[in-house]
Parts: sequence; structure tokens; C-alpha cells
Amino acid sequence: MTTNEQLLNRLKRAEGQLRGIQHMLTEQRPAPDVLIQLTAVRSTIDKTIGLILAANLAANLPATEITPEMQNALDLVAKTR
Repeated sequence: MTTNEQLLNRLKRAEGQLRGIQHMLTEQRPAPDVLIQLTAVRSTIDKTIGLILAANLAANLPATEITPEMQNALDLVAKTR
């Protein structure tokens, strides 16, 4: 299970990446370089959304309803970009 601290670390990493992108734009770096970094930030945010969603679903379902199939679905949501 992902902890709040792990989620915060992910978001701090994304924040640092965004600052780096701002710096790249200030330096007028080539668009492909900027786009690669933007894609990395989007991936980090998407992964964080999936982890929070899966954790919230699991926390709000009765334990008896979490079948192996449901757990597989929750794992898939957490891994989805």
C-alpha cells in the first residue's frame, strides 16, 4: 500500500520537474527536450492519481467484497498511466 509520504514524494518530484521545465523554457531549449520532460511530469501525475484512486476504492469497500479479481482490477488502476 502506498503511504501519504510516498505520494507526497512523488508530487515533490513532479514539482521539481516542473521547475526544471520552466528553466528550460527560460533558456529557450528545443521543443522536443521540453516535451520529453512534460511527458515525464504527466506520467508521474497520472501514476499518482491511479495510486490514490485504487487506495480510496480499497479503503471504502468492505473487505469481504475485495475478491482476487477485484484486487487485480485495483492493481491495474494503480498501474494505469
